[in-house]
Amino acid sequence: MTVIVTDSGFAADDFEGTFVALDDATPDTPAIEVPSNAEIRDLAARLSGASFVRILFPSFSDGRGFTLAAQLRREGFKGRLRAKGHVIADQYAMARRSGFDEVEISDDLAARQPEDQWLARAKWQAHDYQSRMRA
Repeated sequence: MTVIVTDSGFAADDFEGTFVALDDATPDTPAIEVPSNAEIRDLAARLSGASFVRILFPSFSDGRGFTLAAQLRREGFKGRLRAKGHVIADQYAMARRSGFDEVEISDDLAARQPEDQWLARAKWQAHDYQSRMRA
């Protein structure tokens, strides 16, 4: 099982569809799963019909997913964007600033890093460098 993390805390997954691997996706695939090593140019042709993209994080030290999310948002992707895998609570603010709407973590990680640790970073817009300098 997994836990979905949002600015409101932990929640159950409300997505009832199926994610299709990027290599198998067509332009009308509604939900696509993207590996962290994907190239943005490979995504553009396959995302025209997608309303949901899930980017995989194989390790908490692999930040390529943050870059992909930011690039997708700059390219105009307006759908739901989820980070899945080894994202830790300390990275939640970065995930949100990069363009992710939510993070999907394992039950095991949720037990090791409870909801209060994630909620401590939920005010991600107030804790950026510029906000701290203005205060």
